[in-house]
Amino acid sequence: MRAALVTRPLDIAALVAEVAHPGTGATTLFVGTVRDQHEGRAVSGIDYEAYGPMALRELETILAEAAERFATDRIVVEHRLGTLAVTEASIAIAVAAPRRVAALEAQRYVIEAVKARVPIFKREHYVDGTRAWVDNRGGSVVATSPTSAVAT
Repeated sequence: MRAALVTRPLDIAALVAEVAHPGTGATTLFVGTVRDQHEGRAVSGIDYEAYGPMALRELETILAEAAERFATDRIVVEHRLGTLAVTEASIAIAVAAPRRVAALEAQRYVIEAVKARVPIFKREHYVDGTRAWVDNRGGSVVATSPTSAVAT
């Protein structure tokens, strides 16, 4: 089991290899990527920010909960921080378990809990030059500003 906040591109193959084990018959992988639109607005990228110690502690708590609920400790999650372009991976979750149902349900539990509980904040960059902080849970815009007024 491992959780990490990283500033480098995610190595998806390495995460899958990390959870591999001869006793597992199923491996699931979830990769969240930056899309090119939000609520009809063209998006050019996203900034991800977090209070690292708090976010990491909550990620680790979520993994421990998933391990107990779904009887597998073969779970790895990495979430990117920093500025990401469209199509870049922002989060990856790999889970291996003896059976597919446990692997699938554990992976789903982890992503839903991350979205609901982990203090990671995202600011979308729009093609028109504005930026807006977006609520991770529902996706609604919470504050908008022009690019020139935002410190980077």
